Amino acid sequence: MARLLIATTSRDKLREIEPLLGGVPYELATLADYPPMAPPPETGRTFAENARAKALAYAAATGELTVAEDSGLEIDALGGAPGVESARLGGADAPYPQKFRLIYDQLRATGATTSPARFVCALALVRRGTVIFEARGTVEGRIAPEPRGAGGFGYDPIFFYPPFGRTLAEAAGRKSAVSHRGEAFRALRAFLMGKAERQGR
Repeated sequence: MARLLIATTSRDKLREIEPLLGGVPYELATLADYPPMAPPPETGRTFAENARAKALAYAAATGELTVAEDSGLEIDALGGAPGVESARLGGADAPYPQKFRLIYDQLRATGATTSPARFVCALALVRRGTVIFEARGTVEGRIAPEPRGAGGFGYDPIFFYPPFGRTLAEAAGRKSAVSHRGEAFRALRAFLMGKAERQGR
């Protein structure tokens, strides 16, 4: 069976991604299945640019069909920040409670207590040095007045999702049905399943 490399070292992301790719005719692998590789620099100005760069780099290093994603939080009152810097806000090693405090401080500095916001996920699929599929998923919400919930990961505790009436961290069991990552990887699954059907004809 052909292999599909999911190019991430985040166990939290893998827990979300692997069920979304259920049934695809590929053996799923992760970066943990390969010798350690230096991550490519994420210098793109958009999530899509960073996803492409990561997928191209890891596909070149392994020779595998590779999918990589880049994702983050955009807050309207902060001009779309932290955006592509979401994981690096306050420093790459800063814990998320510290990142939350920075966001609330920045919001207060603008005179806001909350703001419309969205999670964005862009992914790229690469085979033999060529991007053969891309997808983007978003979920709209707003910044909660304070962090709430122990589920999910990352910025989920401060992201209030109005249709659920709670943060994504409070609705972790339902998150994948509406999440940015869920939308993007369901599109990838549909592409891979369609590709397999076409090749089988």
